[in-house]
Amino acid sequence: MIAALIAIFVVGYIFIAGEHLLSVNKASISIIMCGLLWAIYSLCTHDMLISEEMVEALGDTCEIVVFLIGAMTIVELIDRYGGFRFIVDNIKASNKRGLMWMLSFIAFFLSAILDNMTTTIIMVMMLRKLLSDQKERWLFACVIVLSANAGGAWSPIGDITTIMLWMKNCVTSVDLIINLLLPSIVSVIVPVIFASTMIKPEPVVAVVDPGYRTGYDMYVNNRNVSLLILVCGVAGLLFVPVFKALTHLAPYIGILFSLGVLWVLTEIVVKKYRLDGKMDGRISGIIHHIDLDTIIFFLGILMSVAALGQAGILSSLASWLNITFHNPYIINGIIGILSSIVDNVPLVAACMDMYPVVDQTVVEASLDPVYTSYFLQDGLFWHLLTFCAGVGGSLLIIGSAAGVVAMGIEKIPFGWYLKKISLMALSGYLAGMAFIWVETFFLDF
Repeated sequence: MIAALIAIFVVGYIFIAGEHLLSVNKASISIIMCGLLWAIYSLCTHDMLISEEMVEALGDTCEIVVFLIGAMTIVELIDRYGGFRFIVDNIKASNKRGLMWMLSFIAFFLSAILDNMTTTIIMVMMLRKLLSDQKERWLFACVIVLSANAGGAWSPIGDITTIMLWMKNCVTSVDLIINLLLPSIVSVIVPVIFASTMIKPEPVVAVVDPGYRTGYDMYVNNRNVSLLILVCGVAGLLFVPVFKALTHLAPYIGILFSLGVLWVLTEIVVKKYRLDGKMDGRISGIIHHIDLDTIIFFLGILMSVAALGQAGILSSLASWLNITFHNPYIINGIIGILSSIVDNVPLVAACMDMYPVVDQTVVEASLDPVYTSYFLQDGLFWHLLTFCAGVGGSLLIIGSAAGVVAMGIEKIPFGWYLKKISLMALSGYLAGMAFIWVETFFLDF
């Protein structure tokens, strides 16, 4: 059974990677793969609890999917009302190389406040207002993905995996920021240096938006309304981590609450400014324009990975790594590379099951106290795991939620990313790990 599951996943992965060559939508492949994996698991195990296990896996997956739908709808709303034009008009870069550096650091710090997926949606949508050349947008979008993933690694609310580790008391917020901020910055600077050489230092000319999607340019006709939607939309996104911190509820509840408030607001705006017939300014109309292909692909790939996790493949892998290497840098380095192939959430969850947080008493009683100390709260293992699982997802475009979103919005080919971006991402990944090593053994962080 295990061999069959792995074989199906690998074949499905190849088909996803060759989407543009085969002219087969990756979303269709992901849901076929999902169905086959769960079917084989059920037929081979005769597990009477398979329905409950699938419901649990679907629940975890749908939390992310619902969050994605809410975030994409809010961003589409801001774009429909011309809100991003305020930001675009105030971005001052002397040339495209300067623009790349500016956008990468905006994405880096914004993802620490929001999350890497929401940040990528916002930033990639903004690119359409700044660059007309598709290949240039692909490169800029990939840099944004690298920056957003790195930015999410050093913040306790910047990524799903950091939230998991933070909530399980593997790391604390202050120590996480102190230990991972600089390595995360390094992991962005190194690849952006390479990426900037691929862009000519030409002046930035903003793209003229003819308003063809709406037939009515709100930014031109009523900037106050555009600004209102921009402020309220961004506030709604920023509200999500605050809501989670206060209520300890899942982020998708917060995004749905924000979406509901914006829904009411836009209904009032449409009636007050008589926008019916001018533009499709209601949420009920805007939601039809979000990228459902990306959402279905995301659902299929996460459920496929959940099947591998349910079969015990991921836990077995974590156990093998521990026995074979017994070194936090090698183990986490491999986990980071694997997180670019499969979702980092089940990998981190498997690691938390395999390596529980220890206290000082356990360290002192251990036969290998130095190695065991890595698993103390805020120990080296947990900081490396946080960094590697987050930044390692950038090695392939389908290795992170941010990458999947960018791939869906800009239709970035898997092979193009592998050829142009993966080595740059790897250089930043290794540089960040090297910086953590220097911090640990020379700077005594």
